[in-house]
Amino acid sequence: MSDDMQRLAPARSRSLLRPRDARSAVAAWLAAALLAGAAVAGAAPARAQEPPVPTVQLPDFSVLAERVGPSVVNIRTMERVGASAGAGFPGLDPNIEEFFRRFGIPLPGRPEPRGPRGGQDDEPRQRGVGSGFILSADGYVMTNAHVVQGADEVMVTLADKREFKARIVGADRRTDVAVVKIDASGLPAVRIGDVNRLKVGEWVLAIGSPFGLDNTVTAGIVSAKQRDTGDYLPFIQTDVAINPGNSGGPLLNLRGEVVGINSQIYSRSGGFMGISFAIPIDEAMNVADQLRAQGRVVRGRIGVQIAPVTKDVAEALGLADASGALVRGVEPDGPAAKGGLQAGDIITRVDGKPVERSADLPRLIGGTKPGTRSTIQVFRRGERKELRVTVGEFPADTPVAAAGSGTAPRSSPAAATALGLAVTDLGADEKKELGVDGGVRVESVQGQAARAGIQAGDVILQIGNSAVDSARQFAELAERASKDRRAVSVLVRRGDVVNFLLIRP
Repeated sequence: MSDDMQRLAPARSRSLLRPRDARSAVAAWLAAALLAGAAVAGAAPARAQEPPVPTVQLPDFSVLAERVGPSVVNIRTMERVGASAGAGFPGLDPNIEEFFRRFGIPLPGRPEPRGPRGGQDDEPRQRGVGSGFILSADGYVMTNAHVVQGADEVMVTLADKREFKARIVGADRRTDVAVVKIDASGLPAVRIGDVNRLKVGEWVLAIGSPFGLDNTVTAGIVSAKQRDTGDYLPFIQTDVAINPGNSGGPLLNLRGEVVGINSQIYSRSGGFMGISFAIPIDEAMNVADQLRAQGRVVRGRIGVQIAPVTKDVAEALGLADASGALVRGVEPDGPAAKGGLQAGDIITRVDGKPVERSADLPRLIGGTKPGTRSTIQVFRRGERKELRVTVGEFPADTPVAAAGSGTAPRSSPAAATALGLAVTDLGADEKKELGVDGGVRVESVQGQAARAGIQAGDVILQIGNSAVDSARQFAELAERASKDRRAVSVLVRRGDVVNFLLIRP
C-alpha cells in the first residue's frame, strides 16, 4: 500500500471513529433505543387482526329464469255451459273463481249466464287459469289436479305463445297432482331435482301465471320442510309469492331443478300473505309415473280411522313419547279387522318404519302395494304387539268415511262411580252390534268426567291400560284411579269411532 493510501485510511478512520465521537454515538443510539422501548411498552397492545367478514352476494336469477322459463306453460280450463246455467257472478274474474274453488269458498248463484246474452247452449267459456311445466319433450305436462278438475277443455299455452288443446292423462285429487298431454315434440323439458338435498333457508324460485300474467318469476327461501297439511303429502313451505294462477307451476332450486309444485297458499284475503306450500317433486313424480302408466294411482289401505296421540294420553298410558297413530275405528271385515287390530290400539311401526305422527300412517300404508302382508306394531294396554295385516287397495277417489253419530243412551239406572260416571253393562246383542267383547255404556255423567268430554250414551272400552268387562269392574278401576289422584285415560267409543279422553282429578 502506498504512503498516500496509508495516510488516507487512518485519516478516514479517525474522522469516523474518534473515541469521543464514538462514545457520543453509542450513547445517542442507546438513548433512542430506550425511548423507543418505553414507548412500545407504554402503548396499548395491538389488537389481533380479525378475519374479514364474508360478504354475501344475493343470487342473480336472470340466467335461471331464461333457462327454465320456456319449460313453464299457462293452462286455461274451459267448461261448456248452457244458456240457463247459473254458477258464479256475471263477468267474475276466472282467477278469483279458481281461488274460491281451490279453498272451498262457495260461489253465490248468479241471475244470468256469464256468456254473452243469447249465447248457444254448450258454449265453452273460461273456467279458470293455472300453470304447469313440461315433463318430457313429447308433450307431457305436470300441473295440479285442482287446476283441471271438472274441466271440459284444457288449453296449454307455451312460452313462445303456441297454444294446444290438451288431453287429461290422469288426475289424483289426494295429492293434487295431474298430468296432461299435448300433441307436440321437441319441447324443452325441466330437470328434476333431489328434494332430500333441499335445505331450510335455501333460495328457491317460482315461475307461473298469477292472475293470468304469463311467466311471472318470484323468489324466496324454503321456510320449512315436511309440513303436514294433508293426508298423503308432507309439503315444502316457502315465502315465495304465490297467488291464484300460480297453481301447478314449478318450484326451482338455484341449479334450475324442479323441487316442488306450487299448490297452496295460506291466506285470509285471497292473496299472498307470506306462506306458500309446494308438493315435493319426488312424491309428485311417483304419482305422475302411475298416472302415465295406468291413468290412476294405486294405494294401499287397511280400513282404520285414526287420530293423533296427545302428550297427556301418552303419559297416562305409559308411552315413552307422544308418537304413533291412535286407532279410533276399525272397518268391519276390513284388512285391519282381519289382521286383529282393535279400536284403541296405537300403531307405532309399519314394516319396521316408525309412525312418529298420525299423518305418517296413511303415507306408509298408501305407499304399500296392495296384497302385501305388512307387519304392524301396536301398543295395546301397556304391551307392544306385532300383527300381520294384508294391505287392501284404496278405491279410486273414495272419500274418507265420516264418523258415525252417537248412540242414544239407555234409561236403565246405574250407580255413579268415583269418576262421576254412571254406567251399565252391555247386553249380548249390543256387543254383537258394536263388534266388541266388553265395555260399559255411560248412563249419566258429571264432574270431572263431564269436563273431560264424556257424554251419556258413550261406550267405555278401557280405563288406563285395563280392558273394561263389566260395570262392577269399571267401578273398581275408577275407585282405584280416583285414589291415585292422577289423570286417567279412558277409551271411549262414540258411534263408529273411539278416542282416548283424559279425566283429571
